[in-house]
Amino acid sequence: MTDIALIWNPLLARADVAVAKGDLVADAGLRTAVLISLFSDALARADDEIPDGTDDRRGWWGDMPVEGVAADPVGSRLWLLARAKRTEETRRRAEIYARDALAWMLTDGVAAAVDVTASWAGDRDDQLHLLVGIDRRSGGRTAREEFSVQWNAEAAR
Repeated sequence: MTDIALIWNPLLARADVAVAKGDLVADAGLRTAVLISLFSDALARADDEIPDGTDDRRGWWGDMPVEGVAADPVGSRLWLLARAKRTEETRRRAEIYARDALAWMLTDGVAAAVDVTASWAGDRDDQLHLLVGIDRRSGGRTAREEFSVQWNAEAAR
């Protein structure tokens, strides 16, 4: 799987395409897929509390079912934590939301295992560190790829 490589900017809470010597950089690994999965806004569930108090459940229009075919959603619900306090419950929810967003890798056979650990980074209340480990099988062997990303709740608002 080859994608256009993305670079994550934790201060701005957004990704941009990677460019080197005037050309787009390719990503033959999973980094871009992980970034899209974690930091695209998934549709909130009907029982989720929307952080800004509106009824805007966000999501991507492409996640809507078409003519009876079930949707194959993209993204995570991490955006729901934009106004959450720095608590153990928020950290735990971040892990759940990240695991849910990456579950497609198991379903589609891209990964044999996906692990996510969330922790608070630094002294600021809005910095969450996500460590993602993905085991891939290739030629009878398992190789682990790890991704470390920071999510800034303040910038995500």
